[in-house]
Amino acid sequence: MIDNVKGLYAAFKAKDARFDGRFFVGISSTGIYCRPVCRAKQPKAENCTFYQTAAEAEQAGYRPCLLCRPELAPGNSIIDAAANLAYRTARMLEVNCQSGQSLDEIAGRLGCTGRHLRRVFKAEYNVSPVQYLQTCRLLLAKNLLTDTNLSVLEVAMAAGFGSLRRFNDIFKKYYKLSPTALRKQTPEVKKHNNNITLSLGYRPPYHWEEMLNFLAYRAIPGIEVVKNGEYMRTVHLENSEGKHIYGWVRVADNPNKNTLNVTVSETLLTVLPKVLSRIRHMFDLYCDPYAVYETLRSMNDIRPGLCVLGTRVPGCFNAFEMAVRAILGQQITVKAAGTLAARIVQTYGTPIQTGIEGLTHIFPLPEDVLALDGIIENCFGELGVIASRSNTIYELAQSYVHGEIDLNLCANPEEEMKKLMAIRGIGSWTAQYIAMRSMEWPDAFLETDAGVKKALHPFTSKELLKIAEAWRPWRSYATVNLWNTL
Repeated sequence: MIDNVKGLYAAFKAKDARFDGRFFVGISSTGIYCRPVCRAKQPKAENCTFYQTAAEAEQAGYRPCLLCRPELAPGNSIIDAAANLAYRTARMLEVNCQSGQSLDEIAGRLGCTGRHLRRVFKAEYNVSPVQYLQTCRLLLAKNLLTDTNLSVLEVAMAAGFGSLRRFNDIFKKYYKLSPTALRKQTPEVKKHNNNITLSLGYRPPYHWEEMLNFLAYRAIPGIEVVKNGEYMRTVHLENSEGKHIYGWVRVADNPNKNTLNVTVSETLLTVLPKVLSRIRHMFDLYCDPYAVYETLRSMNDIRPGLCVLGTRVPGCFNAFEMAVRAILGQQITVKAAGTLAARIVQTYGTPIQTGIEGLTHIFPLPEDVLALDGIIENCFGELGVIASRSNTIYELAQSYVHGEIDLNLCANPEEEMKKLMAIRGIGSWTAQYIAMRSMEWPDAFLETDAGVKKALHPFTSKELLKIAEAWRPWRSYATVNLWNTL
């Protein structure tokens, strides 16, 4: 529970979108909890209690509002180092809500004990990890019940409940109505096909065109397509049973509701939480743009327009794919790197049927690279990749397969960057770029990057590093802002 009642009530009354997802409001007179942007009749201040997370509000006995839909609220970014462990734990719980992965397994991946993890998580979010996970499942289920025509059983399994009976029992306990009753209270979803479309919220402003332009310029033919204001790509993931699942995803902006509309093929239902988590990361939906801008606005003292409120850091959907793409791009143009990546995909990627023009393949897995018949520099050399780059990709694949490096939600991105730089052919620029886009590292700064140097001409790299100290911990956002000025 948050104590700053007067200030939070003022933000709630103003329907200020800057606070969406930062807190939730429990209303004692109705027994529901709302987002700060809820347009329902304003309750009296004495009837409001403020909570940091939806999980905390639900543990206090409140059920989610059907009007503002708390499941659409954007998540939180890493505010400071002290919150990093709890934040990454929360993200892993969201990703793995179907898998049944134990908290001790998550703690092991984050380099601490389960006991320490529970203590830190409780201190940060005021609920236990188990309670947080339960709310993740409930809100995902509520989203699916509201926005799709999936059966209640399909919803239960997709949200990670394991059985229909368990889903019904928990849903009734916390939301005071059955899943079927909730569906009857929501508008009927028109079903045009078997695909699944959900909404994911963000905090405005969001510069969708800039995000699409960045992704389009670096899109790998056969894997990604940017067309008609939408981003589309092929998907390959493993479900909780280790089965390989293939499909596609399409993302479009809905600025009137401050959400992204995410459509996934029905084949991805069993890995839906993983897909949604990767989309949130790829499009930086956890970002608090005002917190970032508060630090970076001083960039505009150097030259007006260098920093724009709402700029996001483009993430990635497939960390290994993006890392290979980054290695291919060393010392050549972005377009040339895309050509090499396309050749690798066409030659060694896995063909897939999507029914969408341009989405034809899955990027080779690290295991596929290691299993190539012949010397790597010969295999990739025939495609135009020089020997040193080929060997770097092979060493990266080895480290990835052997679990020596973590390019995703790792405990310490700075340590992973050191491991990357221990691989021959990966220097500081490549390591920081990979960390920025795959590890959600907000403080990467590429002082030797040609674009950064051009945007801040005539400063030297040494001078740029000194200037950028004032931009911590958001130097990744500063870097993207500088690229956007070119």
